[in-house]
Amino acid sequence: MADTIANILSIAGSDPSGGAGIQADLKTFAARGTYGMAVLTALTAQNTQGVSGVHLVPPAFVAAQIADVFSDVRVDAVKIGMIASAEIAEAVAVSLSSRRGLPIVLDPVMVAKGGASLLAQEAVEALTRRLLPRATVLTPNLPEAAALLGEAEATDRAGMEDQARRLLALGPKAVLLKGGHLPGTESPDVLATPDRLHWFEGVRVLTRNTHGTGCSLSSAIAAELGKGRTLADAAAAAKSFIAGAVRTSDALSVGSGHGPLHHFHALWT
Repeated sequence: MADTIANILSIAGSDPSGGAGIQADLKTFAARGTYGMAVLTALTAQNTQGVSGVHLVPPAFVAAQIADVFSDVRVDAVKIGMIASAEIAEAVAVSLSSRRGLPIVLDPVMVAKGGASLLAQEAVEALTRRLLPRATVLTPNLPEAAALLGEAEATDRAGMEDQARRLLALGPKAVLLKGGHLPGTESPDVLATPDRLHWFEGVRVLTRNTHGTGCSLSSAIAAELGKGRTLADAAAAAKSFIAGAVRTSDALSVGSGHGPLHHFHALWT
């Protein structure tokens, strides 16, 4: 991929306020120097204060979108975000079943920043059974990891390591468990692979502008994998990118709730 711009596909829901979902994914792909594409799984009515409604795209139409992209465009990596229903999870799994070796980053979007549930229990089960085994890397935060495992959230690094290992046993090739919900001044993430654990350190930024952080991190990882980087290098680059986007987010003035990241902090002056 050294001489070719990577093409990255997001399969996710829409955020009309532009901070999360496919809007954040496309901004991230562009900021990381890749060409972004998007398959819609759901429309949401939301802003920086929360989600007020969700309208699902019919599963067959989700599959049709994926098929048309792959029939015409070279896809170098896929990011999967909001799945929304068991039927959509099945449609996505079937659509990607023949894409062996394609990097797939699975971000298990379950709860919106304002607390609204975005994934029914049967969809969680379908995601776990059908999509986790296809993932190159799973990127849950602490509440999402707890929901996938059916237990309480980890509250320290030892708990994170334990949950990351047990999520790995569900089938993904790797797990990046995000520690942004830990108490304290640090925001560490742990990458679990079958042969090692690797910690990525971070300092917590005191800001309300964190809308779309998880979407953007997983998209940045997909972009870097699509460019040919190793998973560890992709995760490190993505975490650095997100740290800068959060740190400079106050340059934007969007909404009165949890504002978005500054995806183009390194490009705009």
